[in-house]
Amino acid sequence: MQFSTTPDIPGKTISENLGIVAGNVVQSKHVGRDLMAGLKGIIGGEISGYTEMLADARDVAIERMVDEAKKRDADAIINVRFTTSAIMANASEMLAYGTAVKLKTQD
Repeated sequence: MQFSTTPDIPGKTISENLGIVAGNVVQSKHVGRDLMAGLKGIIGGEISGYTEMLADARDVAIERMVDEAKKRDADAIINVRFTTSAIMANASEMLAYGTAVKLKTQD
């Protein structure tokens, strides 16, 4: 499944808009990551545990978005966007969304 943050797929023609598709995951923090984050807050630097957590959450959200597009028999997803939000004190949501489309078959 092709997906793009642009409004089209280069070299392809969109033949049908199948609507918005989305995938999300709510990820909670791990106590060990929180301890390291507290230390990094004092001495500075990247909190790699959180970076990894968000990268994993993004991958899951993309996979779920693609699965929804496949259920609609889409060929691609355009205008893909990502957003995060705090759900509660120790959990964040990662949301991936875009527009599922059919691509014109080449003759």
